[in-house]
Amino acid sequence: MDIFATTLVLLYALTRVALIFRPTIPFAGFLGFLAFLATVYLFVRLIPWLRGRFMWTLRNRLIVTYVFIAVVPVILLLSMAGLATYGLYLQLGAHLFHDDLQERISTIAADADALAGAVEMEAAHGASTANETILQRPGVANLIEAERREWPDLRVFPNRGQRLIQSLSEDGQHFAGLVEIDGKIWIAAAVRKSGPAGPFDLVVATPLNSAFLDSFASEFGPIAIIPLRPGSDKNPPGISLNFNGHVFIPGEQIASRRRTLGPPQNWADVRINGVATIELAHVGPQPPEAPAAVFASFGIRASALSRRLFTSVGDVGPVLEILLIAAAVIFLLLGIAGLATGFVLTRTITTSVDDLYKATLHVRRGDFTQRVRVHQRDQLGALGESFNEMTSSIAELIEEQSKRQKLENEIVIAREVQSQLFPQVLPTLPGLELAAICRPARVVSGDYYDFIRTGNNTVGIALADISGKGIFAALLMASLQATLRSHAGFDGVSGTAELVARLNRHLFRNTSDDRYATFFYAVYDVAARTLTYTNAGHLAPFFVNGSNVQELSEGGTVVGLIEDCKFTQGTIKVEPGSLFVAFSDGLTEPENVYGEEFGVHRLRDEVLRQRSLHPQPIAENLIAAAEQWAGTAEQADDITVVVARMG
Repeated sequence: MDIFATTLVLLYALTRVALIFRPTIPFAGFLGFLAFLATVYLFVRLIPWLRGRFMWTLRNRLIVTYVFIAVVPVILLLSMAGLATYGLYLQLGAHLFHDDLQERISTIAADADALAGAVEMEAAHGASTANETILQRPGVANLIEAERREWPDLRVFPNRGQRLIQSLSEDGQHFAGLVEIDGKIWIAAAVRKSGPAGPFDLVVATPLNSAFLDSFASEFGPIAIIPLRPGSDKNPPGISLNFNGHVFIPGEQIASRRRTLGPPQNWADVRINGVATIELAHVGPQPPEAPAAVFASFGIRASALSRRLFTSVGDVGPVLEILLIAAAVIFLLLGIAGLATGFVLTRTITTSVDDLYKATLHVRRGDFTQRVRVHQRDQLGALGESFNEMTSSIAELIEEQSKRQKLENEIVIAREVQSQLFPQVLPTLPGLELAAICRPARVVSGDYYDFIRTGNNTVGIALADISGKGIFAALLMASLQATLRSHAGFDGVSGTAELVARLNRHLFRNTSDDRYATFFYAVYDVAARTLTYTNAGHLAPFFVNGSNVQELSEGGTVVGLIEDCKFTQGTIKVEPGSLFVAFSDGLTEPENVYGEEFGVHRLRDEVLRQRSLHPQPIAENLIAAAEQWAGTAEQADDITVVVARMG
């Protein structure tokens, strides 16, 4: 693949050279796409090689780290400052453009107000405002002639602009802005006056053409205006634009002719290409179906914008400029100082690390007499001293690790042996489904469960919780299992109470005084549909029949603590579909972040919610509910759940 990818890249390079002598080459575009994929593949393949060769030494890593924590942020900050400055200048240029345009619009508005006053005076002398003949009256004609000295293409439209004043005027009498009249763009002002014959409207406008754009302030370079007329989604994509959810079709460009952008004053005097969109009104009897606008673009030098920007602060402007230059110089000096400091620290760190690396090579070969040189009293020097102390005691650590490994192996063996004590195959009887889960808190468990066939139609169910944890509890659990299985055959004669009593005497005589176990034992008779049980100090299991929950607490105290202890047994009738759930205290004692235990009551509610499921999902869901209550899967005690569906 590497050779194939390299060949593709070389073929593409040859194709680019061949394009100089031949205009077209078949499949050049497809080959370029394959070459791009091959380049990406080779780059990904080179990353591990570069990391293994170039980034192996600490010095190179520190250099790369310095680049990312010092050089890259500086570049990003400078780029952000440049973009912010460009955006500020772009906004300032658009503001100046709008101000210059608004100044001319205001002049047209003043001229329109003066003409409207002249028409109003002529109407007061009996002239009619119903047609254009009033524009021939001496007072109006002379004023129009005077205004055309400033605006050679000035036009006056009587009795037009009603819709502009009604819909766009703020005071109901005046409007000024960019207007579309008879398919052309004008700088226009509309005025409404009251004459003897009633109110009349007057529109004064000058076309937005190249001559008008040439009259803008000298700071601006070439200016271009593009009309954006309403379009639709059905217009071809190549000739339509979408702004703010509206579709526009660009019209014919109107550009200045005599405007040029001056030369830059210095290397930082870049050209700012500004853009702006301006709303375009419409003169006509009916409003347009969609809003129209014009798109304006212009060029201006950054130095011109800076002059306008600093002009607004007066004499403070030069001071600000000096402060900015001083800050830049200080920033540069600090960067150089940081670079020199980084170089010195890099040499110091890498020298110490190189000594440590060479010393570790001796240790790897088994030479624990090697010592590193301590160059200076700092953290690296302390690291060298710590390494020297480590090598002096490394042999003891290895021996201790060997002993620990042996102990861990023994614990693993103990866990494997203990796993064989649990039932490997569950008994199968008609109308009986069994499931059990035991999750130890440590490697080995102190909980014990068992299923014992005691007859053709009977099954013994046992659950015990040994006091303590670890290896000793596991050994006591093994003794309990052996004793239970050896005495399980007597329960058919003497009952569960007698079996638990024998088990109690055995544990009392063969364990220390502080060792005991909670124990629950029950025998289910499939033919008689009865459950006989004895509870020796264990958490009472639940027997669920429909929505009724019965706690099986009949029995006595824990086994192994008192030698002559009397135990009783209870018998309940098993209805079809009854559910038996036994558990250890590891399922009820998990605490949440507020120190509240999961508790028996919450467990009972959870059993009722899960009672329609099979035994195995019920056991898994009960453990999951306790873990969810605690918020963590870490166990403080062994968890055991036994579930049986009977009847």
